[in-house]
Amino acid sequence: MENSSGVNKKIRIVGLHVAAARKLLRMSQADLAAVSGISEATIKKFEVGLHKPRPRTLEALRAALETRGIEFNNGDSPGVKLNSQGASTPKSVGS
Repeated sequence: MENSSGVNKKIRIVGLHVAAARKLLRMSQADLAAVSGISEATIKKFEVGLHKPRPRTLEALRAALETRGIEFNNGDSPGVKLNSQGASTPKSVGS
């Protein structure tokens, strides 16, 4: 994501973002674990706020969700949305 000056700005994602993104994609925690390479236990703990993942773990989760059309937003109203036109792979593992 770029800000108005054209500088790439990382969006901080939290466990609730990941849980919401999975729900939009109709993915289970096991599905996300399979496509991201991150353990299901780590995803579960992160989503409920019991674990703060390493930066590379967050990047793996972000990449797995963004390639499926998820867009993260930290602007005035933090959250996630599904942009199905931006998806480059099936929405779920079972598709």
